[in-house]
Amino acid sequence: MMEIESIALKGNKVLQSYFEDQQFIHTFFDYENNETSYKERLKELKMRSFQREKLSATIRSFMEPFGISEQAEVHLTEMKENGVVVIGGQQAGILTGPLYSVHKAITVILLAKQKRKELGVPVIPVFWVAGEDHDLAEINHVYTELNGKAIKQQYEEKFVLKWMASDAEYDQQQMTTYLQEVFKKFGETEYTKDLLQDVLFAAQQEKTFTQFFVRLMNGFFQEEGLLFIDSAYKTLRQMESPYFRQMIEGAAAISSSIVQKEEEYCNFGFSQPLYAEEAAANLFYVHETGRVLLSIKDGKFVNEQIGFRKTEKEMLEIAQNEPWLLSNNVATRPIMQDLIFPVLSFVGGPGEIAYWALLKEAFHHFDIKMPIITPRMSITLITSKATQALSDVSLTVEDVLQGRVAEERDRFIETLKNERFDKMVQKMEKDLEEQYKILTSEVSDGLLPIVEKNLDYHKKQFEFLRNKAEDELLRKHETALRKYQLLDGQLYVDGSLQERIYTPYSFMNTYGPDLIKNLLQLPFEMNGKHQIVYL
Repeated sequence: MMEIESIALKGNKVLQSYFEDQQFIHTFFDYENNETSYKERLKELKMRSFQREKLSATIRSFMEPFGISEQAEVHLTEMKENGVVVIGGQQAGILTGPLYSVHKAITVILLAKQKRKELGVPVIPVFWVAGEDHDLAEINHVYTELNGKAIKQQYEEKFVLKWMASDAEYDQQQMTTYLQEVFKKFGETEYTKDLLQDVLFAAQQEKTFTQFFVRLMNGFFQEEGLLFIDSAYKTLRQMESPYFRQMIEGAAAISSSIVQKEEEYCNFGFSQPLYAEEAAANLFYVHETGRVLLSIKDGKFVNEQIGFRKTEKEMLEIAQNEPWLLSNNVATRPIMQDLIFPVLSFVGGPGEIAYWALLKEAFHHFDIKMPIITPRMSITLITSKATQALSDVSLTVEDVLQGRVAEERDRFIETLKNERFDKMVQKMEKDLEEQYKILTSEVSDGLLPIVEKNLDYHKKQFEFLRNKAEDELLRKHETALRKYQLLDGQLYVDGSLQERIYTPYSFMNTYGPDLIKNLLQLPFEMNGKHQIVYL
């Protein structure tokens, strides 16, 4: 039976300000995250028009290859009528990428259920896959754990061009071999064979990173009816055509508003999330060499690296006739999302909330308000081994997540040291130095360098002796010390939360394929606190 607790983790100034600082919220966002705001946002959405029939049909056509559940069918019907959405998104990582992708989906689902009940209207959970992202180095690996250390397992196939994740096709045989190796590193359990079989089937059914990601995620959340859409899906791009036109016509004004907002944001004491530039067009062009970022120069949309140069009129024609050749950047994607979907609330991580804070006036340029922002839940899973280790070394989860393990480990080692031995070695070293002082006063200048070199050799031997004694000490207490390493390696990996490192499959391999379904049944609170789940 899983147990759950919440702790307030220090460290993220943006999240802290979002939950506590009214001036910060009203400066950078249109709504507070409270019950009244949800009612106001619902009224705003009712005043706006959306391409509901097209949107429902587009999601349906995208999801059909992966399977549409009974609950998803209900949600697709509601989308055509008066449904509103809770939406969040992520890049398409291998084996779903790090745990936070799943945590984001769980937050979207639970918030949609909660608001459906409170508001008495259909609230639909949607996951927006950032398939247009082209930084494949961010998604082409997973981590496994070995003796308390996170080991990077990289998919080695090279992609020379800047292909979007939705266009980059992997070699199925190479992916199969890679996944088999990853599961070997997880270790054999009663669940390994079936999990691996499901994953290999999904990899063989699909060709791109995005498709592989969606098939796995859809498998996790089918019963909940979570809807998926790929930002690079061609049919969606066609729906976006009129909004791309608005973004092209308003490119300079949008860019200027973001630059000004970022200055304001920095005046609050935060670092720059985007390093926004006045010359940014905030759009990509999908060129034969890959996805390239556009700037505005002399009134034209340009990318000098590939010799791309178009007038506003030519760009508007592309938006009208070939919108799939255009793609949003990090600044315009939230706006496009809000123009396409009736977004009640957007679920984002700390990094996303930081750059959304720059977009208030950019949203207003389109005569729309920003949706309510809900920080995604941050969760750490505590295995039975970690629970035992915490007890054995008398540390709390909070101690570990605040980076105190190394300090406690060093303190433990200090208690083990043989002080008598250390003092004897120290005295011997000091006595020897005294003897060498006497010796140097008796020798000629010619012999002095040899004497000094001889002393230096003895000092190194003393240091060697100390190191060997410490090695022996560590070997003798290896079992106890490994518990400190396990806690860091599982819960706070190289200074990062577990959810940013490990795939859910490493935990499902130990606790079974229903792990995520079971997480959805827990009484989580979306209160900005870090959630601890004891498995």
